[in-house]
Amino acid sequence: MKTVVFDFGNVVGFFDRARAASNLAAFSQRELDTARTLQLLRHPEYEILYETAQMSSTDILALLRQELALAGEDDALAHAFADMFTPNDAVCSLIPHLAGRYHLALLSNTNEMHYRLFRQQFAFVLDRFDHLVASHLVGLRKPDPAIYHLVREAAGCAPQEMLFIDDLPANIEAARALGWQTILYDTSVDLTERFAEHGINLSPRIGQC
Repeated sequence: MKTVVFDFGNVVGFFDRARAASNLAAFSQRELDTARTLQLLRHPEYEILYETAQMSSTDILALLRQELALAGEDDALAHAFADMFTPNDAVCSLIPHLAGRYHLALLSNTNEMHYRLFRQQFAFVLDRFDHLVASHLVGLRKPDPAIYHLVREAAGCAPQEMLFIDDLPANIEAARALGWQTILYDTSVDLTERFAEHGINLSPRIGQC
C-alpha cells in the first residue's frame, strides 16, 4: 500500500448541520423553524450544484438570505453556515504516523464555504497531506469515477496500492470497482486494526519520538 485516501466529513472531522442551523438563526429577522432550516441546508439539488461549483457562495448566501430572512455581512453569514466541524481525534491522531511514510490524500465532497473554514480549522492535520482533492475545486463529486482517477493520478500509484476510507457505502463501492482497497468507516471501526489488515505500518520510525 502506497497511498491512503481519507474522506473528510464524519471521518477526519465530524459535522453537525444543527449547529449551522443554530448559527444562522442568530441572523434571522424572524423565528426560524429548525427542521425547515435543516431541510434547506441539506437540499439535494443545491448541495450537488454547490459542491460542484455550479452554484457560487454568493448564490448560496443570497438563497439563504431570501429563504431564512437573514441579515448580516457576507463574511459573518459564511462563517455561521460553515462553522459545524469538530475533529475526530481517533482518526486525526493517526495521521502523523502515516505522514512521510505513505502518500496522504483527502477526497471530499464539499463546497467553498465549508472547505475554506475547515481547511483553516484542521490545518494541524491537513497540512500533512500530499494532495487535497475537494469536489468544488474540480467540478466532480464522489461516487463519479472521474474524481477517483484524479486522486490516483496525483498519487502516481496503481489502483491496488490505494486504500480509501469513507463513511458512505456508495463511495466505497465506487472505489472498489476501480480496484482500490477500502475501509467503510464509522466510529465503531478500529482503524489501527483495519490498517494492520492492509499492511499499513503505524509503528514509530527509528529516531522518531
